[in-house]
Amino acid sequence: MMHSAKLAKLTAVAAVVLFSGVANAAPGIDLIANETPINTPKSAEAAAKIPANFKFVEPGTLTVALAVLGSAPPFGLFARDNKTVIGSEADIARLVADGLGLKLKVVPASWEDWPLGVTSGKYDAAIYNITVTKERKTKFDFATYRQDTLGFYVKTGSKIKSITSAPDIAGKKIIVGSGTNQEAILLAWDKENQAKGLAPFQPQYVTDDAAATLAIQSGRADATFGPNVTGAYKSLLTGKTVLVGTVAGGWPKTANIAVTLKKGNGLVDAVQASLNSAIASGSYLKVLDRWGESVEKIDHSEINPPGLGD
Repeated sequence: MMHSAKLAKLTAVAAVVLFSGVANAAPGIDLIANETPINTPKSAEAAAKIPANFKFVEPGTLTVALAVLGSAPPFGLFARDNKTVIGSEADIARLVADGLGLKLKVVPASWEDWPLGVTSGKYDAAIYNITVTKERKTKFDFATYRQDTLGFYVKTGSKIKSITSAPDIAGKKIIVGSGTNQEAILLAWDKENQAKGLAPFQPQYVTDDAAATLAIQSGRADATFGPNVTGAYKSLLTGKTVLVGTVAGGWPKTANIAVTLKKGNGLVDAVQASLNSAIASGSYLKVLDRWGESVEKIDHSEINPPGLGD
């Protein structure tokens, strides 16, 4: 997650709505079915990589900081009992814990809390849609589990079928967050286009998700451009928008989302091995599929890969 990319907040009222009839009618995501955990077998190889005498926050348990209600689904939200945390990040945390032969404890945390929480030992790890960056690698170790991609979404039935490169945005009205990485991409593309005599695009800055939805559905905007995970979730849940193109979040380089751990404590090797075991078993892809994230799948987890700013 880019710190400047502020995702829409899900309120408690919205959570109740999501678990109403809309959940059962969703064409691609069934929130009720997604309450059932996806597990993966323990990996002897991964468990053996846990450093000798490593002190977990709680013995035999992996304690993970997660986003819940402070971020947009599908990363984290409460189940119908209003206390059990579900979502794609909770599912990934469970796969990691299962592979290591540990119990899982998820702790809802704010974006501002996880960095100090991980470095101080309050959490064993943070799984918070965190993008690997050069700066963050000075304080944390990373084991990747998803690519960071940005997605263009249009109203279902739109005449726009593809937006994947600079010429595709010429003359279009596109909703984008101010000061975000995706805005920087659009501005760079627009500069290329205007140098070639193409029509400028029109950025539209809205303050909340409801306004963005209304603008797209009413035709006041042609497309939205933002984190693909949240766009895919809304598309599958409502069926009112459709993906017409993706761009690497670190454009033009690939960016990665990763499990984040305290620098140098040795746990990253075990976490990477656990993730790779889940990838091999197929449980990893089941998690991504049920939350609409499979477009961001990886073939294997990497430790501290090149990040934004490298």
